[in-house]
Amino acid sequence: MLNSWIEFSNRLLNFPLVAIAGLTFIACVMYKPGGRRRRDLVWLSAILPVGVIFQAIVGGIVVLTKLNPAAVSVHFLLSAAIILTAAVVLHARAWEGDGPVHSLVRLDLRLMAALLVAVTAVMLAAGTLVTGTGPLAGTTIDSHGHLTTVPRYHFLSLQQVTQLHADIGWFLGALAVAVFIGLRFSPGVPRRAMLYGWIALIGIGIQGIIGYVQYFNHLPAGLVWVHTSSAVVLWIFILRLYLSTRERLPLPTETGSGTSVPTTTVPETATH
Repeated sequence: MLNSWIEFSNRLLNFPLVAIAGLTFIACVMYKPGGRRRRDLVWLSAILPVGVIFQAIVGGIVVLTKLNPAAVSVHFLLSAAIILTAAVVLHARAWEGDGPVHSLVRLDLRLMAALLVAVTAVMLAAGTLVTGTGPLAGTTIDSHGHLTTVPRYHFLSLQQVTQLHADIGWFLGALAVAVFIGLRFSPGVPRRAMLYGWIALIGIGIQGIIGYVQYFNHLPAGLVWVHTSSAVVLWIFILRLYLSTRERLPLPTETGSGTSVPTTTVPETATH
């Protein structure tokens, strides 16, 4: 009964999600600062309703394939890697101009922050392999009363895929420490970059603790829910960390004499 209610609630959420995503797209299409449409915002906002529709299709495939782990993995990664990423980037870009990118930190720190995003994406994908290999999806009962286990991954054993997930996690943690130290001892780093650096560092530590508690307690389902939810939150803040290391200034505006004058912005107060 509980599983049925969860599934039904999940389907009901599609309707407000499609409505909100559609309204966001319409707002970005109609938004014309200085009489010029922001095409970057239009394209980013278009991903949202299209992504939600694709999610509904993939969700149907998950049900029809009886929780095939490949379909479940795609279902989760589509949310995190496409829909959520587009929403986070859209939110950040909406506060910026449409001009060229201006770096707010050293180039090496920006590259390390970008690498942190990439490794986190690999970490999320590895997490779906662990879930798809483990015994957490439950069983079904056929017409004869026999228990039938749902499909599972068979690339590696649960211990091996968990070790792979943990190894990526340790590398991610070391990289986060390096990024944080680099930001902390570099002059002129924006306050928001330091804030997101702190959150990312603490979040990765919490994720590691939850992961090990899961493993040594034989993967209780409640902790899996917490681990997955906090991983999505961590993904948001690591994206924000990278976005906080750069900004886009408004394009130059034409004056009455025909010369271009760039629009100035008040710089953010730095940490040093």
